Amino acid sequence: MTHDEKRAWIGLFVAVLGYSAYVAVIASRADGRSLPDVPYASTLLWTVGAAIVASIVAEIGMAIVNPGASRTRDVRDRDIGRLGDHVGQSFVVVGAVAAMLMAMADWDRFWIANVVYLCFVLSAVLGGITKVIVYRRGFPQW
Repeated sequence: MTHDEKRAWIGLFVAVLGYSAYVAVIASRADGRSLPDVPYASTLLWTVGAAIVASIVAEIGMAIVNPGASRTRDVRDRDIGRLGDHVGQSFVVVGAVAAMLMAMADWDRFWIANVVYLCFVLSAVLGGITKVIVYRRGFPQW
């Protein structure tokens, strides 16, 4: 398994775990209230920050466990990274358009922020899955 494939796995797990933790905390705080009434901003910021730190720590841990691993990237690694990023970016665009439409329709900020966060997570997950599949099975033959 290459260094970049390990990074894809780390990003995939951290995105899913971070968002799951966020949803669990917000759902537990609802306690019968409607979701827009739940304070969410600090939890959102903390889970995003914790996910970033967890990714960094996991990558450092990966480097400590296997210090002799090659970190050189060849053309295949760059192409896989580019393909995964392109596939994942579709959800960033979807999130931006959804947030713009929701803001124009005067939706509550809670929903706008959560749609943007969800789309960022879906972008990371879809991009990570794409990278892992291409590393495992090779590039699709178009």
